[in-house]
Amino acid sequence: MFIANAFAQTSGAAPSGDMLTSFLPMIAIFVVFYFLLIRPQQKRAKEQRELLGALEKGNEVVTAGGMVGKIAKINEQYVTLEVASGVEVTVQRSSVSQLLPKGTLKSL
Repeated sequence: MFIANAFAQTSGAAPSGDMLTSFLPMIAIFVVFYFLLIRPQQKRAKEQRELLGALEKGNEVVTAGGMVGKIAKINEQYVTLEVASGVEVTVQRSSVSQLLPKGTLKSL
């Protein structure tokens, strides 16, 4: 016959160091994501939970929509803010984004 048979060669065992170097960039990317994205986001969420837990009547707060007011009433899910003399607005407790120092409303 004119054509010789071609046989596939068996591959040798892969070196164990090659596997580590192939996963090293993936591990490095995960570490960077953890320290730049995941960890700060978890820290901010923890601070927000502590802020919402510490709310009490008489605190001056800013809502997520930018409304500034003094807490008149508070319950599990809602906060009633006094935004002007005799004007009260009810918002969700989770919309409170910042706690202001006492006396901030008088300076505005």
